Amino acid sequence: MLKELKSFLLRGNVVDLAVAVIIGAAFGAIVTSLVNDIITPLILNPALSAAGVDKIAELSWNGIAYGNFLSAVINFLVIGTVLFFIVKAAEKAQSFGKKQEEVVEEEPAPTELEVLQEIKALLEKKII
Repeated sequence: MLKELKSFLLRGNVVDLAVAVIIGAAFGAIVTSLVNDIITPLILNPALSAAGVDKIAELSWNGIAYGNFLSAVINFLVIGTVLFFIVKAAEKAQSFGKKQEEVVEEEPAPTELEVLQEIKALLEKKII
């Protein structure tokens, strides 16, 4: 059961899907930060000022939160780097497991002549 779990978890599709979900969530954080912290303040303040709502524009203007956006980008880079090393380790584990299986499978199968000789030797031992 444990061997089946290992083969399921290290299968290529499962690892690829997990990486895609994690990278997608991290990239989603970048897009959200870009919209909320950079684009919205750039659009909202001039729009409120043009509408003649200067007091609300002054109160709502917190400036561009480029620190939040930079933090999201750095988080994405760190997550991507960690995932890269995890995937490399998983690939190495898969290749290590395959090498061990290949070594076991490399034992040559006995030829028909060898099998017949073994049968003959067993029969001679039982007769005598």
